[in-house]
Amino acid sequence: MPVKRCHRSPRLIAFYLPQFHPIPENDAWWGKGFTEWTNVTKATPLFEGHYQPHLPTDLGFYDLRVRATRQEQIRLAKEYGIDGFCYYYYWFSGKRLLHQPLDDMLADAESDMPFCLCWANENWTRRWDAAESQILIEQRYEQGDALEFIKSITPFLADRRYIRKDGKLLLLVYRPQQIPDAARTVRVWREHCRQEGLGELYLCAALTHGNRDYAHLGFDAGVEFPPHNLDGISCVNDQILFNVPFRGRVMLFHEVAAAYLSRTYPGGDVHRGVFPAWDNTARTGSRATLVLNGTPANYEYWLACACRKTEEEYPGEERFVFINAWNEWAEGCHLEPDRRFGRAFLEATRRAKVGHTTLSGFTDTEIACPKGTQSLFADLRRVFAHHSLRLLRRAYEPLKPFVWRHPRLRRLLRRLLSWY
Repeated sequence: MPVKRCHRSPRLIAFYLPQFHPIPENDAWWGKGFTEWTNVTKATPLFEGHYQPHLPTDLGFYDLRVRATRQEQIRLAKEYGIDGFCYYYYWFSGKRLLHQPLDDMLADAESDMPFCLCWANENWTRRWDAAESQILIEQRYEQGDALEFIKSITPFLADRRYIRKDGKLLLLVYRPQQIPDAARTVRVWREHCRQEGLGELYLCAALTHGNRDYAHLGFDAGVEFPPHNLDGISCVNDQILFNVPFRGRVMLFHEVAAAYLSRTYPGGDVHRGVFPAWDNTARTGSRATLVLNGTPANYEYWLACACRKTEEEYPGEERFVFINAWNEWAEGCHLEPDRRFGRAFLEATRRAKVGHTTLSGFTDTEIACPKGTQSLFADLRRVFAHHSLRLLRRAYEPLKPFVWRHPRLRRLLRRLLSWY
């Protein structure tokens, strides 16, 4: 049976990625049939003991155009205490992407799960990090976009399942700091909702990409969004022997979680956020950000603490704790069951929510395979990979004109070179 929420305990909202189905744009950018699973399944370990790839069990390699899949996700989420999904909404000056699962959900009365939207208002780029180079589709913020955006989501806001806080419609924006004259934009949104009889908006600014404020943007509240804004967290790269040259960041779960738990927001309205694990190797290869020891026990303790602190800091108020995420498989960040942990993250969610956790601290805090313990074979493999890469890059230069006339070969070589 689904977990019953205690009176005024925070509601758990999980971010939901709708990318698991093919669209024409991804076919053109990445190759026919591309979905997020394409990235997930190609991931390989970067060091001995590195958990990659993350592969699903209960739900399999699903397609979100399938109604039965969406309903099974809802059943599973409710069973383990998730109170709602926050769907990413992709809108670019009137052009929507990855919208079919949301539209199908909206039209399906039996998809009985509370939900809200988060406008994913950043550029799509080839590097998966919204960098300004190699933009695939750009957020331009044209004149009239403020009104057109809020009109586009009006059918969702009007739905009976849409999540409200104290009667106000909950709407998130991923990068509000990039909206030109954000305060004017949100005034347009609020006025439109009033005119349409939808009531008031409760606007939440995701605290991402260095943004730590919401009030000056005209928003009502902020939402923590780990692993963003992790200044001061030490990396442990030098304690790991990588198989390939590594240019990313490796941190420890308990240090990341403790940093978030220690944050205070005097006089501020900020909802806490957690993640079960984090490892975006599947998307970024050797540029990845990894958080080691993303285990069910560590996650359970973080979530339990976040819920308890929320109740202490906002007694008697209606609050949320956001979980990143329900199904971010290419970021190693998912509650959905996988081959290593099964349903352990879901079970941890339920225990933390109802206060049944017996944990008194983070249990997994060591580096499982530190530098110096790997085998001679691992050392040789790393040296081989390094020199092979150098030869591959040298051989590629004179072949560039030929490669660029053959798109499939170009995509293959790009993946090989960027992987390292």
